[in-house]
Amino acid sequence: MEITPENLVKHELIGLKVKIFDCKNPQLKGFEGFIIDETKNTLSIQSENKIRIIPKDISIFHFFLPNGKIVEVDGKILVGRPENRLKARLKRW
Repeated sequence: MEITPENLVKHELIGLKVKIFDCKNPQLKGFEGFIIDETKNTLSIQSENKIRIIPKDISIFHFFLPNGKIVEVDGKILVGRPENRLKARLKRW
């Protein structure tokens, strides 16, 4: 299934390019890289030579889709186990 802005939240995030658009921790703001791991409350993002573990609930992410689109997602929507996001009923974010 192709990743679109409508199904991004219910899709596998590992491997996607992401940028932290806004964060309560100012040191994390602007960090950009590829998602290498996801847990219930965090995303592990790898940049050139750094790996940072980013809390989902305090961040707003910009995801770069393979088709060139950029999608902004509030991390609070992503909190939870990745496998349970498929089952969850979400309002349009």
